[in-house]
Amino acid sequence: EVDLEERLHELDLRNDSDIPDVPPPTDSTPEILKRALSGLSARWKNWWIRGILSLAMISGFFLIIYLGSFMLMLLVLSIQVKCYHEIITIGYRVYHSYDLPWFRSLSWYFLLCVNYFFYGETVADYFATFVQRREQLQFLIRYHRFISFTLYLTGFCMFVLSLVKKHYRLQFYMFAWTHVTLLITVTQSHLVIQNLFEGMIWFLVPISSVICNDITAYIFGFFFGRTPLIKLSPKKTWEGFIGGFFSTVVFGFIFSYFLAQHQYFVCPVEYNSETNRFVTECEPSELFQMKKYSVPPLLQAVLGWETVNMYPFQMHSFALSTFASLIGPFGGFFASGFKRAFKIKDFADTIPGHGGIMDRFDCQYLMATFVHVYITSFIRGPNPSKLLKQLLILQPEQQLSVYKTLKSHLVEKGILQPSLRG
Repeated sequence: EVDLEERLHELDLRNDSDIPDVPPPTDSTPEILKRALSGLSARWKNWWIRGILSLAMISGFFLIIYLGSFMLMLLVLSIQVKCYHEIITIGYRVYHSYDLPWFRSLSWYFLLCVNYFFYGETVADYFATFVQRREQLQFLIRYHRFISFTLYLTGFCMFVLSLVKKHYRLQFYMFAWTHVTLLITVTQSHLVIQNLFEGMIWFLVPISSVICNDITAYIFGFFFGRTPLIKLSPKKTWEGFIGGFFSTVVFGFIFSYFLAQHQYFVCPVEYNSETNRFVTECEPSELFQMKKYSVPPLLQAVLGWETVNMYPFQMHSFALSTFASLIGPFGGFFASGFKRAFKIKDFADTIPGHGGIMDRFDCQYLMATFVHVYITSFIRGPNPSKLLKQLLILQPEQQLSVYKTLKSHLVEKGILQPSLRG
């Protein structure tokens, strides 16, 4: 018994070199592509596989955009679940020999609990009118946080009951693994959906900027890369990093110009309870109305223009593109360090030539947080539509009290004339 305890203690203190190897992912490249590219070198074969699959994914993404905001939300949820599965599976494979009780079941249970909490908050914020018409939903929304806490507490108690002697420390490792994974995937995907509700343009420009940077950095690095950028990713080069930056800034500026012209992309996404559909119709804000700007004197000599017409959002797109190309890649470097720690090449083999879903969205999660912080810090003001929805779910007496207080305030400011009837 003592020897066994000492052995487990040694295992808990093992270093990176003692981490067991995870079985390498299988090659999921379709046979038709293998045969078509069989005569190429491994380098060019990977180039064509990545290129063809990238075009296929981009085409599918445009199709989902056409189908509307609800399908985009389902896409975000699907990607979140798959990324969570890939990270949890790595933990399961690395420590598979321990056969921890309830580990996988509890991991998925906690995912369900956290999603229930976040999506319930979204329903309460954006679907208040819809909820008001259904009594069963009113109960769930009113006690949403208590129900969420109860669900989580149930999982917590199940975890404590699952603790087994000799495996305590490793079980707590896995408990922490699960919660960090939840923090990375669920909370970030929730922020992506919050950004989407501000207007599809706040969803598309950041995501497209990251995709553009990933593609152009790969292209510049493939053809011109000579100088290594970071040891965590030996294939990353300064040439690819710099080329990706300039390409992304130009792309974001041009892409924003085209999106800003259409209500479908710039209007906040709202739920119409009468038609039971998401709508994107509004009077575009000042961010999406063409304005004339003076060109700085230094650029006037180069461009030959004194003024230029552009949308204010295009200046914000510069900030988004800059973050996507300078800071966003650090999400990828972080993922590279994680994979090196566990001796794996990719998170999974879901996408031939690209690895797993997490391999493609490691930078997107960091970008989602930045966009949300950027909107709340520099863009978002009071939302009359959202405030009105909250007022509509109040009791009649409360609504009347709000009305009287608002009326008195407007009269004092001289916006309304005092009533002639006492």
